Amino acid sequence: MNHNIVLLPGDGIGPEIVEQARLVLLAIGKRFGHEFEFSSHLLGGIAIDETGDPLPPATVEACKAASAILLGAVGGPKWDDPSAKTRPEAGLLRIRKELGLFANLRPIKLFDELADASPLRADIVRGTDILFFRELTGGIYFGESGTSGSGDDETAFQSMTYSVGEVKRIVRMAAKAAQGRSNRLTSVDKANVLEPSRLWRRTAAEVMSSEFPDVQYDVVLVDSMAMHLINRPADFDVVVTGNMFGDILTDEASMLPGSLGMLPSASVGSDGPGLYEPIHGSAPDIAGKGIANPLATILAAAMMLRHSLSLNEEADAIEAAVAAVLTDGLRTADLARGGESIGTEAMGAAVVAKVNAAS
Repeated sequence: MNHNIVLLPGDGIGPEIVEQARLVLLAIGKRFGHEFEFSSHLLGGIAIDETGDPLPPATVEACKAASAILLGAVGGPKWDDPSAKTRPEAGLLRIRKELGLFANLRPIKLFDELADASPLRADIVRGTDILFFRELTGGIYFGESGTSGSGDDETAFQSMTYSVGEVKRIVRMAAKAAQGRSNRLTSVDKANVLEPSRLWRRTAAEVMSSEFPDVQYDVVLVDSMAMHLINRPADFDVVVTGNMFGDILTDEASMLPGSLGMLPSASVGSDGPGLYEPIHGSAPDIAGKGIANPLATILAAAMMLRHSLSLNEEADAIEAAVAAVLTDGLRTADLARGGESIGTEAMGAAVVAKVNAAS
């Protein structure tokens, strides 16, 4: 099978980590008989430097024609001037809009070998494997906003708005994912206070009862969920929630595995290519030093295989290879905690070796 993969290396450590993911995908292609065709395009600060636009039209055109998109990272202090006409992050927001990416998928999976790296006790976090579905294009971040008055009378407002259709499409996507896992779905809202959450809860319940009666479904208030993530994270499987709640909860949950360098994410829509990336930033302080952890980007490539290309066995192979290198005791600096560590290329090569060894 042939697949057209667009690479958006971006800024900072982006090019280094995307290259390691590309090499792992080549190894997967060789092992399973796939042809991955890669093309690299500009996004973010480097795009501003070369074209004046954080998302050049050529990048949009390439992304729309792709099977899937793998992103490194964007931004850095070079482009942080508040008076600048545009910023690197604007390109990321625009590509999501151009591709209709309304769902953010963020797996929070703890590899047992890294349980001691978590800020929580190992017995609490061991077994954690949550897949969050965050609605990405609605809610309070996109609601009507404004200010009025001045001085002590100045006020500001931001409206939280959701439609039935927006809720249905994200809940359906999460429920289908639950069917492919342990058949459990948790919806998070604030229906005891917020009217949009009442619509969310009512609509989600209707979808689940009429379309997914086989899925074990429950509802948790967002404040309770914030506590549950700290004291019993392993009790949850697939979680679906709105934009603001998802933003906060996934950032909280990202601390459970102990390093941002282990966590991938995806932004997907109803059709067309998905966008896959690590959750960490461009880390300009270590860019070019060859010490960045490529595993989150490699795991993002596994998500790409599973969710955009329907190559589940191949995705499993990447995840197994990552687990194997961790079992062997290999660690990049962010995981080593002052102990012995290896660099970006060495970690990528170790994953490739595990993929090849299993063929």
